[in-house]
Amino acid sequence: MVPRKVAALVRQRLRQYPAVALVGPRQAGKTTLARSLRGTYFDLEQASDRLRLDLQWNSVLKGRVPIILDEAQAWPEIFPRLRGAIDADRTRKGRFLILGSVSPSLMVQVSESLAGRLSLIELTPLLANELPAAPLARVWCRGGYPEGGALRPRRFPQWQRDYLDLLAQRDLPAWGLPAKPQVTLRLLKMLAAVHAHPWNASQVGQSLGLSYHTVNSHLDFLVGAFLIRRLPPYHANLGKRLVKSPKIYWRDTGLLHALLNVLDEDDLLGKPWAGFSWEGFVIEQVLGAFQQAGRHCEAFFLRTSDQHEIDLVLDFGRSLWAIEVKLTTAPDPEDLARLNKTADLIKADKRILVSQTTASIARAGQVSCNLPWLLAHAQER
Repeated sequence: MVPRKVAALVRQRLRQYPAVALVGPRQAGKTTLARSLRGTYFDLEQASDRLRLDLQWNSVLKGRVPIILDEAQAWPEIFPRLRGAIDADRTRKGRFLILGSVSPSLMVQVSESLAGRLSLIELTPLLANELPAAPLARVWCRGGYPEGGALRPRRFPQWQRDYLDLLAQRDLPAWGLPAKPQVTLRLLKMLAAVHAHPWNASQVGQSLGLSYHTVNSHLDFLVGAFLIRRLPPYHANLGKRLVKSPKIYWRDTGLLHALLNVLDEDDLLGKPWAGFSWEGFVIEQVLGAFQQAGRHCEAFFLRTSDQHEIDLVLDFGRSLWAIEVKLTTAPDPEDLARLNKTADLIKADKRILVSQTTASIARAGQVSCNLPWLLAHAQER
């Protein structure tokens, strides 16, 4: 088992809250992490486990270890029980660990039944800082799913294709996505083509024969399933016209590359869109590192009509970071100068240029670095 950096945060929240929900995509490692915490485990997708929990409810509530409820969205009836048990003894912490491959139904149950009683933590597929022995190029190319290339490189890209097929045929319809599997798969391929681009629902809808309202609704499900990140634009009074549409990113580059028929790392570097893929990879790694530590920030991008651009703007409340991503081993000083010029528009406190350089330099709020260096220093204020 690969140690998960978010495990410390899960333990901390279990000491602070009666219940913790660990959410994330299927096959990201939620069950493995939860079982490492040594609680009483129930898989609520299994009828036998639902019956066992029902019959043993009063006795398991008296236990001193967390009750782990896997795929909780499969049994909505459990949520009123959880609320009743928590409210009967609000002083007890760490009683329930709820796992879910987030779906609209699960979030409705959480918001209605457990508001104020639960802490929500996201588990991503494996990040580069959890795989220090793996070449960064391999993690970028094959993604972070443990069974799909992160730990078993030879399974890429067939594992990713099978994973998406099953999501389109079973999970997404079960969660309420009103689309036929073949339509969903076509949408997934189109989203791969517009990765790291501003979202244009009308254009995508025309290609699929759907209205932009329908396409936006489908996208909501894919965001909720942790497949897609919808990065909003940063709004500021700059005296310039700003791009107002969100940018769309595949959250796992292994899934993206499987859809785009990438075979391996060498094949990836030969693609004309490799820079867009690298941009999305860096963004997910950075945001994932902050999630691991429980450090909250709001994430945006900035683009003006006269081509001033920042790939990632992080708002921590008391500070503002501007991060630009370049696919090069030798960043030009002009790249950092352009970043500084745009960052001045929003008065960013820290300016970071991320590339594949081997020499990382940091001084006076300006940084030129590689991704491993940034992830290692991401928690610095």
